[in-house]
Amino acid sequence: MTTEWGALSAIFPQDTLLERWLRFKATEAALFKASQLADGTTAHRFNHPRIDSLIDVRLAADPNATYAKTLHLDLSTVTPYVSGPNSVKVATPLSELEAQSLKVDKAYLVSCTNSRASDLAAAAKVFKEKAVDGKVPKIPEHVKFYIAAASIPEQRAAEEQGDWQTLLDAGAIALPSGCGPCIGLGTGLLEPGEIGISASNRNFKGRMGSTEAKAYLASPEVVAASALNGKISGPGWYEKPAGWTGVIRGEGDGIRDEDRMIRIEDALQQIIDEADALAAEGEKTLTLSSSPTTSTPKAPTQQSEEQLASILPGFPEQISGEIVFCDADNINTDGIYPGKYTYQDNVSRTTMAEVCMENYDKAFRDIAKAGDILVAGFNFGTGSSREQAATALLAKEIPLVVAGSFGNIFSRNSINNALMGVEVPRLIERLRKTFGAETTTQKAAIKGEVTEPSSSKDRRESSTSPPSGPTAMPQGEKVLTRRTGWTLTWDVRRSKVVVKEGEGGEVWEQKVGELSESVQDIIAKGGLEKWVKASIGV
Repeated sequence: MTTEWGALSAIFPQDTLLERWLRFKATEAALFKASQLADGTTAHRFNHPRIDSLIDVRLAADPNATYAKTLHLDLSTVTPYVSGPNSVKVATPLSELEAQSLKVDKAYLVSCTNSRASDLAAAAKVFKEKAVDGKVPKIPEHVKFYIAAASIPEQRAAEEQGDWQTLLDAGAIALPSGCGPCIGLGTGLLEPGEIGISASNRNFKGRMGSTEAKAYLASPEVVAASALNGKISGPGWYEKPAGWTGVIRGEGDGIRDEDRMIRIEDALQQIIDEADALAAEGEKTLTLSSSPTTSTPKAPTQQSEEQLASILPGFPEQISGEIVFCDADNINTDGIYPGKYTYQDNVSRTTMAEVCMENYDKAFRDIAKAGDILVAGFNFGTGSSREQAATALLAKEIPLVVAGSFGNIFSRNSINNALMGVEVPRLIERLRKTFGAETTTQKAAIKGEVTEPSSSKDRRESSTSPPSGPTAMPQGEKVLTRRTGWTLTWDVRRSKVVVKEGEGGEVWEQKVGELSESVQDIIAKGGLEKWVKASIGV
């Protein structure tokens, strides 16, 4: 889930917990038939000799590594949370939602994320503990509870342990292992006005069905308890520790100074840094004291020649268009291109253009025109990796996307599919100042929904906090997609954008990063696939 943070990847160090899990899977694969795939690859992938070779060279960060930021989270203070509705970035303590008695229409224990045998066992335990005389309780008639194992081996393991049958006895509806409701495919999608709770990993607006439904994310136990009780609720297992005052988290390593143990190397480095700082301060004082009290102003140095970027044949030197502003941060790939179309191979470019940005704003279809430049907020393209998030914009004949920042996977997919993008945070600030300064997220399209946390207090409940523009109280109804009358020109050779703020408005420019020749080459050839074919002469 590092993509939700805007990161490209994350690496976790190996620990004894991971080693124990790998050893268990290796032993399980060797002993139990249910753990092996039809071709027997599980035993090949998980075996003790392979694990030995992995553990011999442990993956760990360099002890002398430096970081842009360090965050800490005390897991012992974390209570059960539920994400949503319709956002992975809004999290609410389960106890608060329980107090609201939110009726559940559909519950999902599906997808590759939280439907392993252990997850199914945790859900089954909720029903087993409520059994009377060995009879498993039934879910209410108004609730539909869907289950699908993460894989066939996981389902077989759950069947052998009796957990699969327990869930079926409770009234669960079994679905085949594979992509289904989680991405908006097949049976059990959310209908308008319904509330669903799922143990999957994403709940963006419209991803699991109607854009007029609300989707929450929770653990398998909470999903099972919610299905059983007919409303969002937990199994009642969690008890707050005595003296609990909230989740402990923040910047830094979280170690109190009085509890800190410092390495010899760190202590020496600290002394060296302090000495360097004193020396630098002394040199500065000496320079000031030896300077004459009067001096002749230096003649201004001649401005260096403007550095021009190289432009490859076939790549435009400038791109211009009118700005269409989608005023939202964290517009996800489901908002750009609905997941229900992702696996439909027969979708034409015309249809792709028509459904582009549909889950964000249905009005986008009629507002945006060919040749427009799409401008959006921060962390644009967060969420699932799908090439159609880029190709749908190209089908809409939008040549350039400008954002405060991009999700890394979207940035890579854009290059791979020949969609150009550039980050200009200042432009977002200017647009919001002019057309309404409130920063909202795409889920605000549904009237009455919760909004993305904006205050420092609310941000404690957000799983991520990407950079945002200036904030203010909303004024009137939110305009999700707006024709601004502004124009933008990206001067690729001079690595700058020039913005004209409407007829007779201010004109200003902003330097941007230079576009490398390697990226130009891929885009000029129509994307990575065509670039590879051209490189090998196909």
